[in-house]
Amino acid sequence: MDLPIKQQKFINYFIELGNAGEAMRRAGYSPKYAAQNADRLMKQPKVAAAIAARMKELEDASIAKAEEVLKHLTAVMRGEIKEEVIVVEGSGDGYSSARVMTKQISEKDRLKAAELLAKRYGLLTEKVSLGDESGNEIKITVVKAVKSDAAT
Repeated sequence: MDLPIKQQKFINYFIELGNAGEAMRRAGYSPKYAAQNADRLMKQPKVAAAIAARMKELEDASIAKAEEVLKHLTAVMRGEIKEEVIVVEGSGDGYSSARVMTKQISEKDRLKAAELLAKRYGLLTEKVSLGDESGNEIKITVVKAVKSDAAT
């Protein structure tokens, strides 16, 4: 959008601070003008649209998309991701020292990632127990249909 430099600076400061008056002052407007016109500047269609667009950009950049989550879970399941742990080692005479060590992610974490992926792709079965009025238990196995990649 073609906005004057002061308005562009205002938008940047407003997103950072969340205060229109202070953002106007930092963008170079006089304190008196900023106090009287902050609301009016916020209501200008081009400024409001620019703020909304920038907020959307920031939101999109900071929130993981489904594909990113699936790639991460797959990497965890395959053991491609390492984690850092602190290890305390004895150094003699009753002294010990700590150091950071990189290790493979635990099997428990890898299984959890595999389970989450399997749930996503509908590969798991669920067992449900129901009781009737007489107290008899009925066990039912529900098998979810496996979805093809083309359908997802």
